Amino acid sequence: MEPLRELTKNHVLGNPIRLGIMLFLLPREKALFRDLLEVLEITPGNLDSHLKALEKAGYVDIYKVIADRPRTAVKITEKGAKEITEYLATLKKILSRI
Repeated sequence: MEPLRELTKNHVLGNPIRLGIMLFLLPREKALFRDLLEVLEITPGNLDSHLKALEKAGYVDIYKVIADRPRTAVKITEKGAKEITEYLATLKKILSRI
């Protein structure tokens, strides 16, 4: 089954937490670290390690913003948006056959 092989090739998005991060970012383009913590209900260290994996793959950019104090923000890249969109399209193909 070709679409299933396509899904298994993407080790970055195959992780449920990283997939959740990308699904949260896709319609918003960017989010604060604390917002991701709240939505995903994971520890800061766990989120940090998953964000680093996404950043290493080129799917997100992590940067600091100054509000009332410095905060960490995450922005989905063009590559990340393209990859998550293709991943979801492949998943939809698989689900349509079930």
